[in-house]
Amino acid sequence: MAGTDVLALLKERDMLYQATDEAATRVAFESGRVSCYVGFDPTARSLHVGSLLPILVLAHVQRAGHRAVALVGGATGMVGDPSGRSSERSLLSDADVRGNAEAIRAQLARFLRFDGDNPAAMVNNADWIGPMSVIDWLRDVGKHFTVNSMLAKESVRSRLEDREHGISYTEFSYMLMQAYDFYWLFEHEGCLVQGGGSDQWGNITAGIDLIRRKTGKEAHGFTWPLVTSSAGEKFGKSAGNAVWLDAGLTTPYQFYQYFVRAEDVDVGKYLKFFTFLPVAEIASIMDEHARDPGKRHAQRVLAREVTRIVHGEAAAAEAESASAALFTRGGGGAAEKLKTLGDTVPTKPISRAGWAEGPVSAVNLVAMAGVVASKGEARRLIDQKGLSINEEVVTSPQHPVGLDRFIDGVLLVRTGKNNYTRIVLRD
Repeated sequence: MAGTDVLALLKERDMLYQATDEAATRVAFESGRVSCYVGFDPTARSLHVGSLLPILVLAHVQRAGHRAVALVGGATGMVGDPSGRSSERSLLSDADVRGNAEAIRAQLARFLRFDGDNPAAMVNNADWIGPMSVIDWLRDVGKHFTVNSMLAKESVRSRLEDREHGISYTEFSYMLMQAYDFYWLFEHEGCLVQGGGSDQWGNITAGIDLIRRKTGKEAHGFTWPLVTSSAGEKFGKSAGNAVWLDAGLTTPYQFYQYFVRAEDVDVGKYLKFFTFLPVAEIASIMDEHARDPGKRHAQRVLAREVTRIVHGEAAAAEAESASAALFTRGGGGAAEKLKTLGDTVPTKPISRAGWAEGPVSAVNLVAMAGVVASKGEARRLIDQKGLSINEEVVTSPQHPVGLDRFIDGVLLVRTGKNNYTRIVLRD
């Protein structure tokens, strides 16, 4: 049965960066149902938006009728990938890695179908790398690689040139582990293709070389571009904090806000990368956006669609309504906004006992509630007129905030231009 050319689909959306043999890979996809895998390292209990592109690439693979295989790196996650890093990761314990792997398995189930027709598969490389002895590893894997070829890989070479950090033998071995993953999945899961970020090119080609040496057969690989903002900033951070896919770590409202703030020069690219909207529809959205960029039409479509994909229709609608309530001109005062918002925006509890001796200063209030990291940060915000309480700009660090300022036990605090938090009074 003929298959769908996934590379053509990705190329149309500017999601294809490089392929080992593009023509041969296309032929493989067009020849029938192909198994394609992408790896995820369990370095935290949740994936963040930096992992969204790999997830959606796998979703495109499955939607095109091919078999999507998600590899959770229970073994490689304990070693750490040096690709794209200037220093070594902190090593995680076995218990941490196993816990993270289980959490990520559950998270991926939101994006891929693991039952019904053409189900996706999820595997953990701890299942085949873990039982191997050092002797087995050196004989079955190590002998197929020369140190010369490994040193030539960009991920290794860049670290060797860094005299301050260098590269440990542990990280140096990561390439072989990922190469063996591809070989094992080729043999046991029929994976003919591996996808990865552009910084994974050396690891992917190492796997293809290992397959060729051990089996005499050809496998294929492709990469997608690493996502950065127009300012060159790494995608997936907001005010220095990771934007998580777990609603318990980054609320749907915060998630929506991250995407609705996309720059005009980035939003068209992000619509192709992070939504399933047809390319022709994206072009129409961008045409409408160009007629009046101030309305931020494209950003609102992007934020709504990505939040819907990650958190569901109801959460996306709530986040969109909350954003409209907070940022639409004439949207009402603090009381009206709090009534509309409910608990959609981030919420910080604070004890009524803090007012035992009378009003609390604005600086102490936001620091005690954890809205800011320190009193110093609060003072800097006030100096820049970047702190508001119930829509009133705070002009002095000693600005008194009494219990009478709470509206039904809640204060609405804004830091910077767009960051809203509810402070909720507790007994």
